[in-house]
Amino acid sequence: MTTQAIPQPTPEVGLAALKALVSERSLMRSLQAIHLEMGDLFQINLPGFKPVFLVGPEANRFVLASDRDKFLWRNGTDPVVKLLNRGVLVVDGEEHDEIREMMNPAMHKRFLTLYTDNMRAVTDEIICNLQVGDSVDMLVEMRKAALLILMDTLFGYDMRRDLTCMWQPVLKSIKYISPGLWLIWPNTPRFGYRRKLEKLDQFLYRVIDEKTAEDSSGEDLISILKSDPGMSDSRVRDQFLTMLIAGHDTSTALLAWTLYLLGAHPESMAKVIAEVEDVLRGAPPDITNINELSYLDLVIKESLRLYPPIHIGARRAAEDIDYNGYRIPEGARVVYSIYLTHRDPAHWEQPNEFIPERFGARPTPYSYVPFGGGPRSCIGTSFAQVEAKVILARLFQQVRYELPDRRIRMYMGATLEPRPGVNVRITDVNLHL
Repeated sequence: MTTQAIPQPTPEVGLAALKALVSERSLMRSLQAIHLEMGDLFQINLPGFKPVFLVGPEANRFVLASDRDKFLWRNGTDPVVKLLNRGVLVVDGEEHDEIREMMNPAMHKRFLTLYTDNMRAVTDEIICNLQVGDSVDMLVEMRKAALLILMDTLFGYDMRRDLTCMWQPVLKSIKYISPGLWLIWPNTPRFGYRRKLEKLDQFLYRVIDEKTAEDSSGEDLISILKSDPGMSDSRVRDQFLTMLIAGHDTSTALLAWTLYLLGAHPESMAKVIAEVEDVLRGAPPDITNINELSYLDLVIKESLRLYPPIHIGARRAAEDIDYNGYRIPEGARVVYSIYLTHRDPAHWEQPNEFIPERFGARPTPYSYVPFGGGPRSCIGTSFAQVEAKVILARLFQQVRYELPDRRIRMYMGATLEPRPGVNVRITDVNLHL
């Protein structure tokens, strides 16, 4: 069968996308305009940047499961590869499978039970610093919480003393791998990163040295990795940094967007508060009772649908690929768009509206993939879901807030981030629980 060329936006479609970009200051809205006109397969044609976009459940199944061996994760010119080197997120084949299998024990359910104590304690620390009348950016507060929790639970390291000095290096590493001019010009000079990234590396190797010297029980992720003779310090660093960035930045985005959505929909916030009070009855959230928070679960799912932290998945075609009669050439950058699939009117009623109750029914397979799918789905899926429920339940046990300004835009960084932040006004704090 003769394959066809992949359709590209016409000038008219390009103009509509440009208008969406200018009016809403959002590349995501621009892509929505293209998808609405072009359908589930299209190619952007820019100098040096010609990605093929695949949208919808069929595309997700094709890339993530049925034909996953035709795609590669690693693209050597991308900053994420230069930063993470041989991290589990940017390697393929047996190397990926071996590292992932090594890391799996730290994500086991029995550890999640222990992790909830830390998640709750860190949330309490955040709450103790809040006062009635404060104006607080919850994007920043949730990033603090996510960093401290991840470092303490997975790596057995208390980052409190390092949080201030490592804040900018961590943010710089996230910006380094975010979309930018490097997509069009791979050799674009990257100024202003070297010192911050070197400082982050120094921190990572110091933690590795400290954990190695402790001769610990081997249950933290660094000890698990170091127990393998083939894992040099540099390879441990790669996995450490991978989990540090991917693990905390996705949780930060999920929590921040959820708090924004609840602030923008007070009736839903009232339902969450009522459920937390009814189910927990003042008891701390833990692994045994958070599963009873059914409405909060719907809210989190809907937050992940509207604002999936990992909004796109990038691959490289390992060979010439025939997709529904269209030819994707070997080496092409292929993007399956989680965001566009989650807002596709063909699969979701009122796709741009916040309706948690929609998840009372199971969505079409592969129409909802906030954690990816197939064998390379997110290794931290269970961790992220437990963490979100514990933090949000604990927060709503003790804190009430308003969202004075609902104007917010989506920023396409390493994750889909709310800009300029989630600025709330604290209206009540109860520290007696």
